[in-house]
Amino acid sequence: MQRPAWFVKTVRPAPGGGPGCGDPRTGRRYAAVEGRIRTFTEEQPVFFAATAPLAGDGHVDVSPEGRGGTPVVVDGLTLPHPDFGGSNAEAIAHLREPGNGRITPTWCAFGGPPKAPRVHGTGEAVLRDGPRRDGCVGHFEGAGGPSARAIAVVGVRVRRVGDSCGFAVPFTDHREERTRHAEHFARKTDGEFAAYRERKEHVGRSLDGLPALPPPLPPGTDAPGTR
Repeated sequence: MQRPAWFVKTVRPAPGGGPGCGDPRTGRRYAAVEGRIRTFTEEQPVFFAATAPLAGDGHVDVSPEGRGGTPVVVDGLTLPHPDFGGSNAEAIAHLREPGNGRITPTWCAFGGPPKAPRVHGTGEAVLRDGPRRDGCVGHFEGAGGPSARAIAVVGVRVRRVGDSCGFAVPFTDHREERTRHAEHFARKTDGEFAAYRERKEHVGRSLDGLPALPPPLPPGTDAPGTR
């Protein structure tokens, strides 16, 4: 069976490695997010996702991402995570921009071995009424609800999976998850969430005027975890 276009294999590069940050062989490259890299990324309570518009003078966006159980490594080359309601929609706008879609999720170890893997690739925004939303949202337990504006499919067409040292990252203890965001939006109906979204200046369009979340907000689906 032919795979969909967003599944693209990569060629495994020759492995490197080294004892410390000063060694030019320190960084390792991988064909996919698998093995120890996959275990590491799935255990981290927070990661960061960087995107940018194509325009050279556009705003680069780096967003901290949390909510336990995200992202999910589907096949080593696809890492979907939900996009939740907030003050802007920069990542969605950059993923939707024709000819763009570049995104780089990155993690860092706040405890244990000093690892800092990142994935260079392209992604897409699967909107609430998109044909693939039901298939995507099923990967997340309790991560849906009215606040889930879109599912950002991150890391499709992976160009590079690399690791680097994290010796400059301090040791930090993870105490607990913040629950206020989930609890706040869980109390909102689709209509209330749509009204909330309309009050946000940079949700319909990015800081650079790129289309982000098209109005009106589509209704939620009956897929598991959405309502």
